[in-house]
Amino acid sequence: MAERISCFVMSGGVGSRLWPLSREDNPKQFHDLSGDGSMLMKTVRRLQAREAGHTPIHVIAAERNAARIRTELAGLDYSGGGAIFEPVGRNTAAAVAIAALHTINSHGDGIVLIVPSDHAISTDLDFWESVEAGVPAAQAGQVVVFGMKPTRPETGYGYIEAGEVFAGQDRAGNAFDCPGVRRVVRFVEKPDAETAGRYVATSDFFWNTGIFLFRASVIRAAFLTHHREIWLQAEHALDIAARDLSGTWLPLDAYAPIPSISVDYAIMEHLCNIAMVPARFRWSDLGSWQSLLEASRTDEHGNVVIGDVVAIDCERSYLRSSGRLLSVVGLRDVAVVSTDDATFVAPVAESQNVRHVVEQLEKWGRLEVKFTPAHDRVVLPGAWRERVAHWLFEETLPRWSKAGVDERHGGFHEAFAFNGTPLGKPKRMRTLARQVYAYSVARLRGWDGPADELISHGMAFMERGRTERGGWARTLNVDGSIADPCEDAYDHACVLLAFAWAHRAGNRDALARGEEAMAFVESYLEDERLTGFLETCDGTDLRRSNPHMHMLEAFLAWHEVTGERSYLRRAARIVDLFRTHFFDAESWTLGEYFDNEWKPAHGGQGLWTEPGHHFEWASLLVDFAARSKQSDLIPYARKLYASAVANGLNRATGLAYGAVSREGLPLDLISRSWPQTEAIKAAIALDRADGPDLKPEIEARVGRLFRWHIDPAPTGFWIDRIDERGRAVANEVPASIFYHLVTALMQYLDKTEGVLVHPLPVSGQTGTTKAADESIRAGSREPALREIA
Repeated sequence: MAERISCFVMSGGVGSRLWPLSREDNPKQFHDLSGDGSMLMKTVRRLQAREAGHTPIHVIAAERNAARIRTELAGLDYSGGGAIFEPVGRNTAAAVAIAALHTINSHGDGIVLIVPSDHAISTDLDFWESVEAGVPAAQAGQVVVFGMKPTRPETGYGYIEAGEVFAGQDRAGNAFDCPGVRRVVRFVEKPDAETAGRYVATSDFFWNTGIFLFRASVIRAAFLTHHREIWLQAEHALDIAARDLSGTWLPLDAYAPIPSISVDYAIMEHLCNIAMVPARFRWSDLGSWQSLLEASRTDEHGNVVIGDVVAIDCERSYLRSSGRLLSVVGLRDVAVVSTDDATFVAPVAESQNVRHVVEQLEKWGRLEVKFTPAHDRVVLPGAWRERVAHWLFEETLPRWSKAGVDERHGGFHEAFAFNGTPLGKPKRMRTLARQVYAYSVARLRGWDGPADELISHGMAFMERGRTERGGWARTLNVDGSIADPCEDAYDHACVLLAFAWAHRAGNRDALARGEEAMAFVESYLEDERLTGFLETCDGTDLRRSNPHMHMLEAFLAWHEVTGERSYLRRAARIVDLFRTHFFDAESWTLGEYFDNEWKPAHGGQGLWTEPGHHFEWASLLVDFAARSKQSDLIPYARKLYASAVANGLNRATGLAYGAVSREGLPLDLISRSWPQTEAIKAAIALDRADGPDLKPEIEARVGRLFRWHIDPAPTGFWIDRIDERGRAVANEVPASIFYHLVTALMQYLDKTEGVLVHPLPVSGQTGTTKAADESIRAGSREPALREIA
């Protein structure tokens, strides 16, 4: 009678060596690379093809891919097996332990076959002949591996050095030979090219296919001897796992602590009882674009051409496009793979080094390694966290904390060329104050850079701009001398904001400076009619809502850091101006320019509205409403946001215009970076329990900010201006935007703190099934998988 073999398909990997096609949300095993079904489906069908013996089939997969697993394998017979879902990946040692434990729990003991889900194997018959050849050695207590005779000096594969022919004893003590089976001398992990060449020239080295055959009790003993904690933690996780018709769901709190290590390092390198079966099948792990070129059907010139590709005078190249036209000329032995959002180009022989690209992108937190572009996908909350955190803490703050500081004259540079050269522009007080504010926010958010020194440095330079009346000048020359002594309300709002946050960040001088600034504002800039603030001490016939918005921001900051309600009362007077004059109830718009009686200014200025200011006011009104209990302000905030979204966005890019009329006609077609940051802050503020779920919109807005303004720019910089066709038209990097970006993205990190991030299924995938929901409830846990149909 044929031995029962419990088969376990490892399907938790990403297949990063086939990036940009293979990604975290759509890994290699789900791709149809040869036109006859996905790698996973073909693997399960191969296991089904065993001619004799009970062969239960299990798939160990990432929980984030649960719906995809159900779709891919619908209608296939597991022969008594099923799916086992990992809430997080813990490498292959944990998965092998789970496989052995599951077999012991189900059958007491038995033979276990471990196979990857994403390898190409010639025929089912050859595969099973090789497996059956290893069964006697596995029954005799050997851990059996399968080696493939190498055809080239491949540096991307692990190697097995084989020794003498294996002879063993069965459980009754009877000696037997296993024809062709050899003992394993050692494993070699991915040698260099010279070493691999020596291996190919001998008859003792084989490629390691990553397929294992063993008795469950044998691998249990190995774990208990060499990595006992992995076995015991896996045992506990499996004991308390939730089970239903859709599979076994391992619990996050029990599975996540298991050490993440490969079975090769954890177990195999410690064992002496390892035997190798020379594989009788043709095999490729399809782990590089070179292996795909070799395994695929080629044209008369030796090229693999897939998708919308025009190839002229090319030979022995792998050319693939998913979505857009790829045109290539004169390539020899080159891999070019293009998707909607990324392109990879390399000599075919070096294509396995794409892993270094993926490692760099992961370090940067780039979403191109996680998500496959899809117009109908809703990105999950927190999807941009890694990219945002890396850009802030590893790229931008380090760059600006050094290059952004004027070590010679003091203060901070006003603007840069894209090559990183300061432009020597006069230093505006509002920009200096906003730098101090941004570094204060960064310090409070845990940045370990020299925030205290930067705050003090900025405040010291700001002191050089003090006027005779105790205010702050509008503009300083590069050397710190006063260029424009005008005492501007907008600038003083920024000064107040900076001192409030510097005080909160622990600066000893900020409180006194803030009190001086507040006294100056009330003495010289407050309208004697108590209707807001003057543009300057000398007044002007043209009044603006924008300086008042920034005063509101400053007063709320001082209320937050001191708790004094006097600041809230000051803020309330500005909010009253908003209610009575700034906001137009009919068009849901916010006016920018007014006459001295707070009526809309004559001519075009009276019709001018800015979507970015709509977003800013929306978030500030929500903040004030929470402090003052004036909940009726929330509808105003929603109307401002809705108006800006409805009429203020460029539909080609999704970015906010510079300005639109009250009737919704674009007036300034340039999309600057700061309104996009304010849109993020407004969406965060309005994402409340009593309103619509704006979390997907938050992610989309962060995505657009990076897509258009950040990713195309040099590291730590941004493209400030994008025209109506999506073309960059900026000629400098203004430092005034630094605080917009830092504060908005810090708020995003705060908003998504603690979010368990998993990517969505790919397009066409079904949502969470009732069975999966019931399994989650049965396990009394929150689901780690979030799917949004």
